Order: sequence, then structure tokens, then C-alpha cells
Amino acid sequence: MEATVLSVGKSVVDGALSYAKSAVAEEVALQLGVQRDRAFITEELEMMRAFLMVAHEERDENKVIKTWVKQVRDVSYDVEDCLQDFAGRRLGKQTWWPWRIPRMLRARRRIGKQMKQLRARVEDVSQRNLRYNLIKGSGSKPTFNCEQFATNNSATMSSTDEAEWLRDKAKGDLVRLITKKDDNLRVISVWATNDDPGETSILRRAYEDLKKHKKFECCAWIKLILPFNPTKFLLSIVRQFYAKSLQDARERKNATMEGHVLRRMGMMKKNDLVDEFKRYVNEKNYLIVLDDLSNIEDWYHIRTYFPNKKGRSRIIVSTRQVEVASLCVGPENVEPEHRELCVDNCTLYAFYEKGSQDGTNSTEAGPSLNTFGSNNSAEIKTITRTETMVSVFKESQLIGREKEKADIIRLITNEDNQKLEVISVWGMGGLGKTALVRDVYQSQELIGKFEKRACVSIMRPFNPDDLLQSLAVQIDEKKSEKKEDEMVSEKNEDGTVEAKKKQGGEKKNKPPLAGLQGKKYLIVLDDLLFSTEWDAIKLHFPATDTTSRIIITTRVEKIAKHCSEKQHNVYKLKSLRHKDAQDLFLEKVFGRITGLDEQCPELVEQSNLILKKCNGLPLAIVTIGGFLANQPKVALEWMKLNRHISTELEMNPELETIIIVLNKSYDGLPYHLKSCFLYLSIFPEDHKISRRRLVRRWTAEGYSREFRGRSAEEIADNYFMDLISRSMILPSQQSIHSRKGIDSCQVHDLIREISISNSTEEKLVFRLVEGCSLNTQGTIRHLAINSNWEGDESEFENIVDLSRVRSVTVFGQWRSFFISDKMRLLRVLDMEDSFGVVDHHLEHVGKLIHLKYLSLRGCDGISHLPDSAGNLCQLETLDIRGTRIVKLPNSITNLQKLNCLRAGRKPMDEDDFVDVPAAWLLPIFSVMLCIYWCVPRGSRIDGMNRRDICTYFCCGLLPIAAMRLERYGVLVPRGMKKLKALHTLGVVNIAREKVILQDIRKLNRLCKLGVTGINKKNGAEFCSAIAGLGHLESLSIRAEGKPGLCDCLDGMSSPPKNLQSLKLYGNLAKLPEWIAGLKNLVKLKLRSTRIIDCDATIQSLGKIPNLTILCLCNKAFKGKKVHIKFHSEAFSSLVVLELESLNKLKLVEFSGGATPKLELLQFCGRSEISLFSGLRSLRCLNEVHLGSDNVGDRSVSYGNAFVEDLRTQLRENPNRPVLKRH
Repeated sequence: MEATVLSVGKSVVDGALSYAKSAVAEEVALQLGVQRDRAFITEELEMMRAFLMVAHEERDENKVIKTWVKQVRDVSYDVEDCLQDFAGRRLGKQTWWPWRIPRMLRARRRIGKQMKQLRARVEDVSQRNLRYNLIKGSGSKPTFNCEQFATNNSATMSSTDEAEWLRDKAKGDLVRLITKKDDNLRVISVWATNDDPGETSILRRAYEDLKKHKKFECCAWIKLILPFNPTKFLLSIVRQFYAKSLQDARERKNATMEGHVLRRMGMMKKNDLVDEFKRYVNEKNYLIVLDDLSNIEDWYHIRTYFPNKKGRSRIIVSTRQVEVASLCVGPENVEPEHRELCVDNCTLYAFYEKGSQDGTNSTEAGPSLNTFGSNNSAEIKTITRTETMVSVFKESQLIGREKEKADIIRLITNEDNQKLEVISVWGMGGLGKTALVRDVYQSQELIGKFEKRACVSIMRPFNPDDLLQSLAVQIDEKKSEKKEDEMVSEKNEDGTVEAKKKQGGEKKNKPPLAGLQGKKYLIVLDDLLFSTEWDAIKLHFPATDTTSRIIITTRVEKIAKHCSEKQHNVYKLKSLRHKDAQDLFLEKVFGRITGLDEQCPELVEQSNLILKKCNGLPLAIVTIGGFLANQPKVALEWMKLNRHISTELEMNPELETIIIVLNKSYDGLPYHLKSCFLYLSIFPEDHKISRRRLVRRWTAEGYSREFRGRSAEEIADNYFMDLISRSMILPSQQSIHSRKGIDSCQVHDLIREISISNSTEEKLVFRLVEGCSLNTQGTIRHLAINSNWEGDESEFENIVDLSRVRSVTVFGQWRSFFISDKMRLLRVLDMEDSFGVVDHHLEHVGKLIHLKYLSLRGCDGISHLPDSAGNLCQLETLDIRGTRIVKLPNSITNLQKLNCLRAGRKPMDEDDFVDVPAAWLLPIFSVMLCIYWCVPRGSRIDGMNRRDICTYFCCGLLPIAAMRLERYGVLVPRGMKKLKALHTLGVVNIAREKVILQDIRKLNRLCKLGVTGINKKNGAEFCSAIAGLGHLESLSIRAEGKPGLCDCLDGMSSPPKNLQSLKLYGNLAKLPEWIAGLKNLVKLKLRSTRIIDCDATIQSLGKIPNLTILCLCNKAFKGKKVHIKFHSEAFSSLVVLELESLNKLKLVEFSGGATPKLELLQFCGRSEISLFSGLRSLRCLNEVHLGSDNVGDRSVSYGNAFVEDLRTQLRENPNRPVLKRH
């Protein structure tokens, strides 16, 4: 939570600081005479940002600092809001009429007063940090810093007293940690940063203090020796327990008790040792110190002796290896908490279980590594978290992973390359990467294939020396024997034998992984978080010519690609398929895979809902299944879990592992991505979020800004892909229609719970949903209104302080009070696909002067954009696509900052249109208007009034009828050339006026353009206008009717050089020659072009060097029999080929060597038995999709002979492509 506070705070400060430094803020300050206040606020914000960066680096969890950061966040919000409000309402060009002067002076005075108040708030928050000395700029890491203490107290304390004070403080901290209230057995491990006796000294002091004050009924201090001897270990503990009982008897002067203890000590036989030990640990609470634990295998053995039971017992482990210290503390798949204990010349770290103060019992006995049946000592000495992760997921998690396991083994055993190769397995947290790779590591197929093997997990904080040392211990089989040879035995007073190092001996400086030189080795590195971790250790692995392999697991795609030089060695682990997920769930709940439909049909519905929540995530399936295994197998119990899954995940100790593991991915995000991720909580469950929509909203909110020549949208787009790479969002549609490959995303249900929890805690997003709390505290910045919320206007205004809301997003039904005059700071108004929105609801939209993003997309009831929209001088994105608007108001040319204008209706095939004679249009229009006008008020659609009906007919239907407009584009006013910031414009109807083309010619920044209405009259002018757009990357051209595009595009003498995407809709007959010369063209789509010479066209397109996506759709070619042949060496870069509803298509032939990079073939249409030929030769082909087309009366079915012919060809393809039917 602290990381979220810091990240959101820093993001907000960055936004406020960016605006405070902007030229707009400077101009406003100059006009209003508040330059000094603005400069002071800017400088203070810079200092606050520096302090936040220090706090973020230190990961300080101080609650006071957390509170201060929230105050910084709030004041930064207010700074940005106020500066933008001043800018929006600034006087600008003033007309100094006498009667206006008093009003202007009052406005200046009010703004000046507000600026003074704002400055005072900023100064107060800044001084609060200095007053309480919350965050130091020295970069010191500990909350309590030894050096700082020595400096501050050198005048009053001698060095000896100071050292003693530090030791007493460290002892006190350790005692408090040990005696922390918790009824469960707890394990605390202590590790020192150097080999110093201070560690044992502090621990001994704490032990004696607890023993003296009788905090525990039994106490024992065990000095561990090598090799570990279980009998001597238990005997030593029991003797010390007996000695404690004897001491208690003497203090009570109980001679009977003393005699009883002495007799038991004298009479106890070796066979009774275990029973006696069990009696003590089951009946009494105890404190046991294990001194000098050297390896994790001994801990796994020791841990099995101590049962998990109530009693407030403690086991303290002292070790010299940080990895061992961390692994002794459970749960085994979660990083432990740690606390620093400063001593005079070293620092101790006490590791303890995260959340153990809450009384949860999650410490499990670790498995013995000898159970894996390996005879190689190097294989069983895995001092890693890998083994413990396997114990969490267990063997059941590998259900449904047979293919993945075989794939990874195939990569490992592939001997085409005799060099060292790195194989990267990546995927989101909880997919079971560790368990899968561990299973591969121990598989029979790899036994005996490698001379050296090691498997380690990256510990936090990362220490390359410790990691290499752990690898060296496993690699060098004789290392343990050498250590034993260097030890001598000495007898202690209590009869135990203690191992001590021999004196003398020379130290050899030898590379830690020298044992790998010249050997064939297999190394597993689990859980890499940063590419720098790999860079720090990769040079230590010798590059042998022995087919050695290194396997790394990570959650981040970029890291996987960084580690593996070859793309085919990067393996993405995906979620379980539904059948495998169901089998895993049933195995966990019932102990076996069973037919739920037959045995427990009443549980089927709830089981499906649970699996939907888990969405193929093995960790969630295993954990929830294990929890339900101990609950009554009744539908009501499962229904309760489904209804309250969010609460259960946070409050139920048995399920908290899911959130802990998934939170690790969130915690690893940089601060700017955390804000972007939390923003996703706005969208409902299972909602497909458009990539463009999300990127433009992030930009409008200020989450991305222009930097070093890159636009804010480009940077936001990188943020999107980074979240995809980190598996925080999942691609919901791998679109072949997009150059970027991913059109939309979804958030995993459980990841979404993290987003909702953190954004709600930070008061970032408030979601109006059915049953939501009406008692909100604090200021809400982003408001999301769900389709199931049914509150009224008074309830709406009482819930939220509308004056501070920055974004409103509506899902489902729109109501007029969702827009309010109080929303003076609103930046984003998103009504996409809302229903019930009509024209009169937009009357006041022009008052939202700070609006940067306005989306009416899919609002079918909107037919007119009000003139007041021209007042939105900050507007950057206007999306009215899918509305009935056919003409934009003249005031649209006032939007100087508009960079994206999307309009028009979804294109349709010509066959879907009914061509109505012109003479019939006016009578039809008049009759329809009369009918609508006479309809009773209560029967009208979605709250439309008579004015809306008139507007719809006059602005929506009449222009189409009177001017015979095409039904796809919109008419734009003259003066569009003023919109210099436009980079996306479409779809514009250019049929009526050529002056529009002259305006388009002057939009130099235009990157994406869509036009309709091109004809022979304006064709030449259009080609001339397009030729001058040097930044144009995407062009869509459409013309309806029989003439279509014929002879319209031949005049393109110099097409845009940077054109990457070209879509042509309409009768073309012949492909223009200039298209073949587009060297940068990546995507080409032809639809209804009716090209006559198919073969010549395909040969011409095959020479385009960078053509990656080719879509040939309905009536792209004309002829009785269409034969598409891809010749040898043609289409050298083609990756995706789509063939959709091509009439008269008889044959698609791939010659040898054609389309060498083709990965995806998608076909939809009528099938011939031998339609495809040459699929065997497509060596990169991965998938063949057979699509369905169910539009109107048309339907597509594929004959068995056709499908079988496809399967036969694909089976003979060496790459074994997959055939999918949709």
C-alpha cells in the first residue's frame, strides 16, 4: 500500500509540476500578476518530487511519511486544478469598456487571493517534512541509521557507551519481535551483513533475557554441527528442556518434582527420545534457537519435528547466508518481511513472516529434497525458493501442462546449436512457471544428459555474490566434503559437539562457476525481475561448445527477450485451457477428477463462475479449490464465495496467497505505470478496452506527456505495450486488421481486484455500482457509473463532490444529470456505447471548458453536435463515430488543440444498401416526420422530445435525402486548416466541396486520414492534396456506386513516402501503379474493388518489400473463376493473409518459396474441396483460421472433404500449424 501511495503521489506531483512550468501557466501568471507565487509553487513542487523519489528508493513504510505523501498528492492536485482553472477563465483579450473594469478588477483580486492561499498550503506541506524530519536527502536506507545516530550524539556519548546503546536497542527490537502477540508457531531468522560475533552476541542477549523473565515454558539453544545428526539434535533439546524443568523445581523448592525430573533423565532410553520431545512441544510453549544453520536441507529436516499448533512458541534461526535466512520463513512462495537491527560495526537483519502479526498460521513444513530420488548430490542441494514454490502448487498444478513441459524439454534438448543458449519462460504471476520449470528440471528425459546442474531462485534484495555462491554450492559436488574437512570437533560443557574451522589455510581466488568450464550444464534461474540482474551474472557462465542450457523464468516479456538472444527460445506460458482448469479445480476440491454434472449438478453453475474468476490461473484455482475442499459441498457456500470474492481475498488467510503473489507484479511496476494500471479499475468486469480509447484517455489525463520529440500518444502507447509485456493486462483480440497487432485488452478478474482495491484506497476512482457504499470520504477524481446503478439525481450529487471530478465514464443507460455545471474541472467525458443519449442532453457540454476527451461513440440517438462544442478550447479527442451526425458545426474550427477527430458510421457492403429513387425520398421523409411528431410523449424513444425529433430529421435524415450523401462520412465546415494539431481525421465526405481538400492539404501533421465521396471530379485534386502530406501513415479511401474509384487515383504522381496502411473500398477495376512503389507499406486492404486481372495484381503486390498484412475481401476481384497464385520469392515479408468472402474463388496456390514468413492464414467464404494448394511448403505457418459469416441470410459452412484436405496439408507441414474454426 505504501508503494501505491508513493507512486500515485509522485505521478500527481509530476503532472502539477509539468503544468506549472508550461508556457500557458507562465502567460496566465503574467496576465494576472502572480508570477512570484507561480515560481515559488513550482520550486516547492520540485523539492517535493525530490523527497518523494528518496522515499520511493528507501521503500520507507513509515505511517507518518505515508500521511505526508497523501498531503503532497492532494495539494498537487489542487495546484494543477487551480492553474488550469485560471488559464481556462483568464481574461485574455480584454475590452476596456468602463462598465467592465470593476468586474475585471474583482476577478483579478479573487484570483490573486486564491493564489496566495495556494502558496500558503504548498509552503505548509513542504515545511511539515522539514519540521518532522520525515525524509532525508542523504540516501540512507535504514529507518534508523547508525551513522546518523553517532553524528547526532557524539557530543553527549562516548564511543563505548554508544556501541552499548546500539546493542541494547538491537536486543530490545529483537525481543519485541519475538514476543509479538501471535498464538501460532513463528519462525524468525537472523542474518548479519558480515561474519561478526555481534550477531550471536545480540541473539544470546535476547535469549537470556527471555529465559530470565520466563516468557516461555521451555528454552533451548542448539549449536548446529555438520553433518546434521537428528538423534543428537533431539537429545540436546530434551536435555535442555529437562534442565529448565529441574531449575523450576529448585526455585519452587519442590523436592518431589526435582526428584521426578532426575529419575526421568536417568531412566530415559534412546527409543523414548522422540516421544519425550513430542510431549514437550505439544504440551508447552517453547523458545528454540538454532545457531549457525548452514544449509536449507537441514532446515527442511528440522522443521518437520515441530507441529503447527497454538501456543505462542518461537524458533529463532541464526545463519550466515541471507538466502537460507529468507527461506526459513514461510509462506514459501512469498518474500518475507525483514527488520534491520543496527550494531556498532555490522547490521543484522531479522526475517519474519509477512502478516504474521495478524495471527495467521501459514508456516508449512518444507519438503525433503531427498524425495526427488536423485543420486547426484549437486541436484538435491537446492538452496532456493524453487523447491518451496513446488510445495505450494504441488503436483496437481501440473494438470494440463503436458504440452508446455514437452515444448520446454524440446527446446532444451535441441542440439541444432552446440553453443550455450538461454531459454526464457515468461508469463503473469501465478501461472506456475516455477513449478513447471522445476518439473522439467527433474524430468526423466533430462536425467544424465548434463554433467553439471543447478537450480536457484533470485532472492530479494538481489545480491549477485550470494546467487553465484548458491550456484557454486550445487555445482561443486565435493564442496560440502571440503567444508567438513576444514572443521574440527570440540566438546562443549553440555556434552554437545561443536564444529569449528581449522586455523590457517590459504584462500584461493577462483571464479565461483569455474566448475562449469568445459562441462555440459543445465542452470535454472527463477524469478528474474530486472534485466540488470541478468547482466550482473551472465558473464560468469562459460560459453562452452557443449550444448549447455540456462533456463530463466520471469514475469516480463522484455526481460525474457533480453536474456534470450533468439526469439524461438522465448516461451510464453499461457493460462490453462478451460477443460484443464476444470480438472485441476475438481482434483483440488474432491481429491480426484470427477464428473460434476453427474455427481453434484447443483454446483455446476457456481463452479463455472469460480473458474471464470480464476480465468485459467493455476495459483488461484489451486488455492480456492483447496479452501473449498474443507467447506461444505453445497451451492450456497460456493455462492457466498462468488458474491464476496473481493472481501474473501483480502480477509481470508487461506486465500491471501493469491493477492500476495499477484501484488508482487503490481509492486514491480514503475510509478508511471502504476497510475495507468489503477486507472483501469474504471472499466467493468470482462469489458474489452479499446487500445486507442485507453491511450487517448491516458493522454488527456496527463499520464503521458511529450518528451524529446515523441508525442504524448506515442509514449502512452508504449505504456500500453509495457503493461501487456508485464502481463498486467491481457490482449483480448489479436487483430489482423491492426499494424500494431493488439486492438484491445482485458484485465484478469483477480488482477482487477488489485486495481480496484488500490484505486479505492487512494480515492483515485469511485465506481457507482449496485450496492456500493454511499458514504464516501475524501475527494474523488475519476467517476465510473455502471449499468446496474439505479440511483436518482439527489443521491448522485450527495455521493460525490462533483467540483473535483476529472473524468466521468458511463456504461449502460445515460441520464441527464450525469452532466452537471459543477463539473468545472472535468477533463474526460466518455459515453461510448451508452444508450438513451439524445441531442438535448448535450446542450451544456460547451460549459466544460477543461474537457480534453469527449466520446459519443456508438450513441445512436445523437444526430447533431451543438455549436457550443466550439467553446471546448482544450479538447484533444472528439470521437463521434457510430452516431447519426452527418455534418459538423462551423464552430468546430475553433478547437485549436484538437488532434483526433473520428466520425462516420460503420461501413457496409453495397449489397446491404437499398437504392431508393430520388423522387421517393422527400415523401418518405415527410411521412416519417409526421408519424414521429404525432407519437404521444410517453411512447417516444429514450426520452426524446419534439425538438430532438426535429433535429434528427433535419440534421440526420434530410441532408442524406436532399444531397444524396453517402452514409459513411461526415461533412466538415470550411476552415479545417486552422486545426494544425490534427493527426487523425476521418471519415470526411469530400464529395460536395473541393475547398475541403485545400484545407486537408495544409494539415501538415496529419498521420491518419479517412475519406469518402471521391469521384472523377475531385480525384485529381485529392491526389494532389495527399501528395503533400509528408507525415501520412494511414489512408482509407471509399467510394460508393458503380463508378467507384475508377480513374480516381491514377493521378497520384508522388504518393506519401511514409504510408504504411492503405485501405481501398469501391470499384477500381485496375490497381494503380503507384501502389507497388510504396516501399514502407505494411498493410493493404482491398474490398469491393472488382479488379479484373487477378494474377497481375498479385504479382505486383508481391514485390512490395515490407507488406506484412494483406486483406482481400468481398468482391476484391472480378471474374468467372478467381485463381490466386503466390509465386516463388513473392511476398517476402507477409505475415498475415486474410481472404474473406471472395466471389468465384476456385484456387489459392502457394508456390515453393512463396510467402516465407506467413504465420496466419484466415479464410471465410464458400469452400471448394481443393481450394488451397501448397500449404505444406509454408515453413513459418502457425495457424489457419476458418471464420464464420452470419450476416443477414448469408451463412458459411465448410464441407468435411474441404476440412480434411486442409488437415492433411497441415499435418505434412513441418511446423505443424493449428487449424481453428470460429
